[in-house]
Amino acid sequence: MSSDLPATHYEQLKTQIGELLRKGREQAGRAVNAILVQTYWQIGQHIVEYEQKGNVKAEYGSELLDRLSKDLTAEFGKGFSRSNLVYMRKFYLAFPKSETLSHQLSWSHYFEILKADNELEISFYAKQCEKENWSVRELKRQMKSMLFHRLALSKDKTGVLEIAQKGSEVEKAEDLIKDPYVFEFLGIQPKEQYLEGELEQRLIQNLELFLLELGKGFTFVGRQYKISLANRHFYVDLVFYHRILKCFVLIDLKRGEIDHTDIGQMNMYLNYFAREENVEGDNPPIGIVLGAYKDHILVEYATQNITNQLFVSKYQLYLPDKKQLQEQLERLLSDD
Repeated sequence: MSSDLPATHYEQLKTQIGELLRKGREQAGRAVNAILVQTYWQIGQHIVEYEQKGNVKAEYGSELLDRLSKDLTAEFGKGFSRSNLVYMRKFYLAFPKSETLSHQLSWSHYFEILKADNELEISFYAKQCEKENWSVRELKRQMKSMLFHRLALSKDKTGVLEIAQKGSEVEKAEDLIKDPYVFEFLGIQPKEQYLEGELEQRLIQNLELFLLELGKGFTFVGRQYKISLANRHFYVDLVFYHRILKCFVLIDLKRGEIDHTDIGQMNMYLNYFAREENVEGDNPPIGIVLGAYKDHILVEYATQNITNQLFVSKYQLYLPDKKQLQEQLERLLSDD
């Protein structure tokens, strides 16, 4: 009797078993994560309730955590350092209702989120992390780039509170825009000389991080997208398609200050795409002119009466100043 197995059938069997194992491990991982998050929340709850019942005076709070850390580590091993207990306590205080916790987020996610300075930021990053399925690395990058502040400063007080409670929703063209965009991941120093083509090339080489900065829903279509009009050729630096808004998004990069001619050129690109590239079901295209500098007065006059969805924004090659953005946000929230 031959011991040879039919190759095709065996490969199918192996693939099916492999899929089952992968799904099983993923489900087990999610279950363990959910239990761990819930357990750490409950530990935080017990610590806070112990303090509130008067079992420990305020001045002995630090001593309580030190003693707990030592005793829990001796009995249960790693994971109960003083800093971890501090964050478990903070975890409960930030999310006093356990049903508001997300089963998609790991303790590592929550640990990073709890480093935010206030409850508005904490709420925003928890909601946004869940919506966009950020890894811990992606979450760290978005927090370092002050995403919440950059989005919040483009809104009024009501808008700030809304994105803090619900996260950022992409429902219209304006929801895509940040000012500034932050390209610190390119590694270009502020005084380093570079050409527009080099900036474009580096963005493509770091496409994953570039898409993270652009936000949810972007699909890359191409670079230097050729447009032919009246025997002349023009090239759009970067073209994307947005799956949520169902439209093309055109991006033109400018190394220096944005000029009114750049805005006019983008308007022409938008007219072309609306007529020549859109198919049934596509919404009007969106254009973003990105430069290192922009003059608000020039932009106001250059974009006046343009009916296309055309936006002008800045980019910077370094992380924004946290203190400055925090002060601006506080002024916005304190305005009557």
